[in-house]
Amino acid sequence: MKTLVYVDHDNSMLGDATLATVTAAAKLGEVHLLVAGAGCGSVADAAARIAGVGKVHVADDTAYEHQLAENVAPLIAGLMDAGEHGHDAVLFPATTTGKNIAPRVAALLDVMQISDILSVEGEKTFTRPIYAGNAIATVESSDAKLVITVRGTAFDKADAEGGSAAIEAVASTGDKGLSSFVGAELAESERPELTSAKIIVSGGRALKDAETFQQIIMPLADKLGAGVGASRAAVDAGYVPNDYQVGQTGKIVAPEVYIAIGISGAIQHLAGMKDSRTIIAINKDEDAPIFQVADIGLVADLYKAVPDLTAGL
Repeated sequence: MKTLVYVDHDNSMLGDATLATVTAAAKLGEVHLLVAGAGCGSVADAAARIAGVGKVHVADDTAYEHQLAENVAPLIAGLMDAGEHGHDAVLFPATTTGKNIAPRVAALLDVMQISDILSVEGEKTFTRPIYAGNAIATVESSDAKLVITVRGTAFDKADAEGGSAAIEAVASTGDKGLSSFVGAELAESERPELTSAKIIVSGGRALKDAETFQQIIMPLADKLGAGVGASRAAVDAGYVPNDYQVGQTGKIVAPEVYIAIGISGAIQHLAGMKDSRTIIAINKDEDAPIFQVADIGLVADLYKAVPDLTAGL
């Protein structure tokens, strides 16, 4: 089976989520990558160095500068249906960009998308979470072409060095004129990005307000060199921006250490972090659901326990 992996990037750097997607694709067969962007030569070079990659297709055109799904989807569909040079499966990282493009590709190919896979069980058989991760479904596709999104936290990352894939330019399908890029408001932080952070400190609704969140959570995160997350309740209450949200409708994370402070553990939040290697929970409610998944639990008042912990580091 010949697989195509869509490379997640910003035209200058390759996203970590791509490496896990390559690992998933390698379980299906020969791996090719697609880099679609503008002035993205450095990304193509980095993609070619990924271990296990056979070929890198590069579509360098202003139409792909912002990776608008309406422009990229026809390009991918063409690479899938290119006769003997086509591909049997296309895999996307389950990032914002990947989840935006994949359904359009599936529609163009008239196949069913398989979302958020956790493992590859066979050539057309996969597992994926349902019911907010409380059950794992095994699904088998009968489609000739596969369109798949990959949960990056479920697969090891492929080695970013060691490969020497050939780089091949592919023809642009151009700007379809269906959408246009207006602007982007990007949050900038010196802290690690949530999906790649090895340690995450998250706060919940119990932190009362934005000022308290800053006073309690940020010093601990700074001491640990950690990323900062939050429950949906904390985000909805305006304590932090929504790009901090961890959970079913936020970011899916699996750090080495996840510290949940003042988070009760609603099912939607657990779906986004329960694959973390070590979970530490601090909550004054001993019956909070978070303690059911925690490796280490501290029943205590966070307003005393967290500053004490921070001071002791």
